[in-house]
Amino acid sequence: MAFVQNFPFFCIILTLFGGPLSSILSGKAAKYVNGGIISAVGAMNVAVLAFVLRTGESYTYMMGHFPAPWGNEIRIGVLEAVMAVVFCIIMLLSMLGGIREREQHIEDSKQNLYYIMVNLLLSSLIALIYTNDLFTAYVFVEINTISACGLIMIRQNGRTIVAGTRYMIMSLLGSGMLLLGISFLYGLTGQLLMSNIKESVEGIVAAGTYYRPLLVAIGLMSVGLAIKSALFPFHAWLPDAYGYSTVSSAAILSSLVSKGYIFLLVKIFYRVIGFDIIRNSRIIHVLFVFGILGMIMGSVDAIRQNSIRRMIAYSSVAQIGYIYMGFGLGTTVGVVASLYHVISHAATKSLLFVAGSGLTEVSDGSTRFLDLTGAGYRHKLAGIAFTVGSLAMVGIPIFSGFISKLLFAQAAVGHHYKTLPTLIALAISTILNTVYFMKTVIRLYTPEKAAVIREKNFCTIHAWQEPVKSAALICFIIVNVILGLRSETIILMIERGLQMFG
Repeated sequence: MAFVQNFPFFCIILTLFGGPLSSILSGKAAKYVNGGIISAVGAMNVAVLAFVLRTGESYTYMMGHFPAPWGNEIRIGVLEAVMAVVFCIIMLLSMLGGIREREQHIEDSKQNLYYIMVNLLLSSLIALIYTNDLFTAYVFVEINTISACGLIMIRQNGRTIVAGTRYMIMSLLGSGMLLLGISFLYGLTGQLLMSNIKESVEGIVAAGTYYRPLLVAIGLMSVGLAIKSALFPFHAWLPDAYGYSTVSSAAILSSLVSKGYIFLLVKIFYRVIGFDIIRNSRIIHVLFVFGILGMIMGSVDAIRQNSIRRMIAYSSVAQIGYIYMGFGLGTTVGVVASLYHVISHAATKSLLFVAGSGLTEVSDGSTRFLDLTGAGYRHKLAGIAFTVGSLAMVGIPIFSGFISKLLFAQAAVGHHYKTLPTLIALAISTILNTVYFMKTVIRLYTPEKAAVIREKNFCTIHAWQEPVKSAALICFIIVNVILGLRSETIILMIERGLQMFG
């Protein structure tokens, strides 16, 4: 075994170890340790991606001395490595982009606690990506939930307490349904290793026995993960959780946490059940309907908001709808489009939250659209970054969002009864995206009135005054453009990864 094949295991252990280590460090020291851990994990995952691309094969890694099903194992392929690299990049840039706000909004005595939660969250995300054991996945789903709740509530004001409580209630409901589904599946198959479950499920379907309990298990796991990833109409917790937490927390929650659950659902579809069985179960039709509803209703709710943070939050509901709509098409092309959108949305949504924080900073801390008038002139880099993110969400060429919508349209063409609903939903959603994002951009570049300046404590910030945040914004813009201009390479890796995924 090549040494690089150990790296996924090292990543999980390193991030898990980072939590206890941060607990005994000062906030400043924990910050540097956390940055080092994210960078190291990202570098190791890049090496793993290069290795699996070179070999062209996935591999399994046994943890401990006992083989599965008694022991535990992880499985590494192109798709897993791509997602791990993207998650590390987005998390690092989100942490860098929110340094100043974290220091302002979190008490000094709780700074290291924040980094404990971030390390545990990254550990759970990496484990969800790589694990080949369904119950281990559930354990890290719970670690992910607790860590995310901590990131919301650590700001310690009334709104974040309520938001964190609401998030925990809804998330535990989803976790409970996921656990019930796993329990049913274990009762039917007697297996927890994903590849072994798939063999048993294929036998059940071929024999025609226990098919209805199998459908119940699939439905419970799908709905549970849909709740946790904020698919409409299970999104009630999302606006407050994203709108009132720190900017780093909002960026991480919107870009990564929900995507970890979605990636686990893809693993269940392909590696646990088998996509042909999922397609024949008709559960994807339910996901398709709610995906389209989410695309439209999330955008309608975003238009109705008066706060830039809540507008961005409701936009996430629409984007999650895109992903589930792609799954609902029931084709490999649709899944590829959804997985590309997972990457595109992760890069763009975190960009919008970080840029939005810069714009509110020069507007007396207000998130209201009226107070953001002219903010693009007061913080030029944040204005440019927000405009780039908005153009990507609308679907303008050269940006990642255009490729996503093109892939969804291509995936829908030729489908005998889902083509028209998909294309209509894409058109309506794009128009609605344009309304609320371009309205915001126009507001940012509308010259402010002198009376407003006198009433508010507005200020001007230049890029050189916030070098770390400025570097993060520039990197986010570069990532978005790369996703738009070099999409073919990424799509080929996703397709190659799906081929070896099952």
